[in-house]
Amino acid sequence: MEPYNIPTGAGESELTEKRSTFLGHVRCVETEDEARAFIAAMKKQYHDARHNCWCYRLHSGAERYSDDGEPQGTAGIPMLEVFKRAEVTNVVCVVTRYFGGVLLGTGGLLRAYAKSAKDALDAAGVSVVRRWVRVRVACSYALLERVKGATAAAGGVTEALDYAADVTVTALLPEETVSAFQAQVRDLSAGAAEAVVLEETMRPAAISRNLTPHP
Repeated sequence: MEPYNIPTGAGESELTEKRSTFLGHVRCVETEDEARAFIAAMKKQYHDARHNCWCYRLHSGAERYSDDGEPQGTAGIPMLEVFKRAEVTNVVCVVTRYFGGVLLGTGGLLRAYAKSAKDALDAAGVSVVRRWVRVRVACSYALLERVKGATAAAGGVTEALDYAADVTVTALLPEETVSAFQAQVRDLSAGAAEAVVLEETMRPAAISRNLTPHP
């Protein structure tokens, strides 16, 4: 299965533009029912707001959006484009607007809704779902940063660090880079360290800032 990106956790944002307040909320979902349930919950929570604009995008290919009374094309589509550019799926976003009495114009609305969605996604973080190989490397403290750098260069993620006499690095690597990573660890350590394969796992792993992992 090809890798795909999802939000790591819940993300929220707040933006004030010419006295209007925009509240962004991003969540990870797997079905249209889950997405619509979240949208309904946000509309209920912010029932006193002028607009609750939304979009969702699923790995299955489903994409939906709503301007919820804003001028056509100024809210739902720019929000959706944020997730398309980030190549993030299984995501729902609701941006609530409390109108401040000053019209923003088409360009102002486009920017405000897109920024609210982007800021909420940044707060949520992004994880990639793929088949990973979990490896473990016991190395000296002097080599730690170089092993972490090799992990990142291989497209991997440092999962855990255990500190003792040496440092034990547990990392997730794309399966196609494992052999090259093992060779690099041997070279970096002059044969003193080895990247030991533990298991294969299909799961999300965070590749950008996140608040709470998606289970």
